[in-house]
Order: sequence, then structure tokens, then C-alpha cells
Amino acid sequence: MGVLIDFLLLTAEVVGYIIQSLVRWIKRPTEKRVTNEICLITGTASKKGLGRRFALELAQRGATLVLWDIDTDGNEKTAVQVRELGAKAYAYTCDVSQREDVYNTAERVRREVGDVTVLINNAGVVAGKPILQCSDELLERTMKTNCYAHFWTVKAFLPKMMELDHGHIVTIAGSLGLFATACVTDYCASKFAVVGFHEALSHQLKANRINGVKTTLVCPCLVDTGMFTGCRIRQELDGLLSPLKPDDCVKTAMKGILNNQPIICIPRVMYFAVVSKHLLPWDVQVLVHKFLGIDKCMHPFIRQREAKRHLVATGR
Repeated sequence: MGVLIDFLLLTAEVVGYIIQSLVRWIKRPTEKRVTNEICLITGTASKKGLGRRFALELAQRGATLVLWDIDTDGNEKTAVQVRELGAKAYAYTCDVSQREDVYNTAERVRREVGDVTVLINNAGVVAGKPILQCSDELLERTMKTNCYAHFWTVKAFLPKMMELDHGHIVTIAGSLGLFATACVTDYCASKFAVVGFHEALSHQLKANRINGVKTTLVCPCLVDTGMFTGCRIRQELDGLLSPLKPDDCVKTAMKGILNNQPIICIPRVMYFAVVSKHLLPWDVQVLVHKFLGIDKCMHPFIRQREAKRHLVATGR
């Protein structure tokens, strides 16, 4: 009898959440304020990257920015732009692929700035080689930067968020964390892993009734940041799935984050793609990949990376 009652309650709650989601989709709720929140973003040095744009968006909303990157000069340039918007910015040189560097820098942040309440794990790298041509060192670098770094930053900052029952953890994963393609095995593996980590962490917080700490998984399709220069799908369909503009991507993501949206797929057609993946047989997925040109979309990217490495090796 108890199971039946629990099932009826479950059904009622499911219907309630569906109605709530529909209402939120029709009428967007008011964005939460991040004024004076301490927001840490990893991977903020790149001029074309998402990290710098997230920092500028949050700066416009009055947040205090903590910027982490291995590129000291580029990171400081981001800090300057943040300060020009009237926000506080603290730039730290940190290699997130190195565990002790993460923990030591986190301790400095707590001591010099305060307790981080918004954590955006954005830093990412890709080897740019097929798996059999990748050295073990390159594979380890990708996994440490794209995945292990999330473990370490969360372990460093989540305890205080849980104590305060206040905070937000944002994971920038990308579409290649939801479905894979050829020639970027290291990248896909790391992103699939971090999606699993994020989902497990979200369930853990819910199970422990830590309702004040929110989580958001951001999965944009290919973004024109320069990381995958040359990547393209079937030429005739290029216009339908062209790379996203970084500014548009971040603005869309920010709206979802500030509405405590659990998962954000950009563009919206990505939601359909995710559902289709779990419904369609494997052979059908392969056919769709071939039709769209996804199976070979990374080939131009790989060739460009190889050409650049050759030029560097020959000193040209």
C-alpha cells in the first residue's frame, strides 16, 4: 500500500514539475542577482574564448570576478576589461591540470578574496590528433584539464557553499559531452566524463537536501572560439549548423544560469538530438552522422593542426 501511495505522489509531483517547466518556458522568471557574489571562472585568458565573455557578462551584473588561467598575460587583459566595467577582478595564474596548483591557488583565493559562491569550470584543451597518434602525455593532459580539474575545484569550493547553503556550480561541457564524433577521442572522453560527474554531483546535492546550491550543465554546439578551427559538417548543410558566435552563446547561457536552469543546450535543436540519440538504433545514428557529415567533420581541423605542427617543427 505504501508503494502505491508513493507512486501516486510521484505522479502528482511529476505532473506538477512539467506544468511548472511549461510556465517557466512561456514566462521567464526574474533573473537572480549576482551583485557582490564571488564568481570564479577557469580558462579566462583567450580573446575569443567563452571564459572572458562570461567574466564580462558577470561584471556587468556587479559580481566580483576571480579569473584563472595558465596564460598570465591574456588573463590580466581579461581582468583589465572587467575592471573597466567597474567590477573587481582578481587574476591568478593557475594550471588546472595540476592538482596541487588548483588547491594552492584556491587557498590563496579564500585568503585574499573570500569564499567563492559561483564556480564556472570552463577551461578546456584538445589534443587535435586521432587516438593512435596521441601520446599518453597528451591524453592525460586532456583528461586532467577537461575533467579532473572539475573534481579538484569542486572539492576546493563546494564545502563552503554547502555550509552556507548558497552557491552555483556551472559546468561547460559542450555537445561533444553528449554525443561523440571521430578523431577527437580524448576530448569526447573527457567531456562525457565531466557530464557524468556533473549529473552525479547534482543528484548528490539533491539527495542531501542542499537546495541552496544550484548546478547548471552548459552544452553548446560548436562555438567559433578557434579551438576547432576548420571543423565543418556537410557543405550543403553548413548554413543550418554553422558555428555559434561566442557572444550569442554566452548570453544564452547566462540567461539559463541566472534562472537556475539545470541544463542548457545551444541551439535548442540540441535537445532533440539528445533525445534522438537514446531512441534511435546505433546503425541509424551512424547513417545520420554520415548524412550530416559529422563522421568526418573533424578531418579539416586535424589537417590544419598537423600543418601548424609541421611549420613549427621545420621553423617556417
